[in-house]
Amino acid sequence: MAIDWGQHGIQVNGLGPGYFKTELTKALVDDAAFSNWLIGRTPSRRWGNVEDLAGAAIFLASDASNFVNGHVLYVDGGVTTTL
Repeated sequence: MAIDWGQHGIQVNGLGPGYFKTELTKALVDDAAFSNWLIGRTPSRRWGNVEDLAGAAIFLASDASNFVNGHVLYVDGGVTTTL
């Protein structure tokens, strides 16, 4: 999509969220073994909060990202760097 729409001045990017505390992940958050493993593996040493996505979304929606196209911005506390 970035290739097809870029010529029309439309940037196509995405957010790649990591592990976030939500209603859907409550069972994982409450699982002490999994939660400790995740926190130990994540450089930020915590679960993400939904509010952590706001800055990345604002950046991609703003003029500050006018030359960013075809990119996935990972918002994961650095966990992808450990893979």
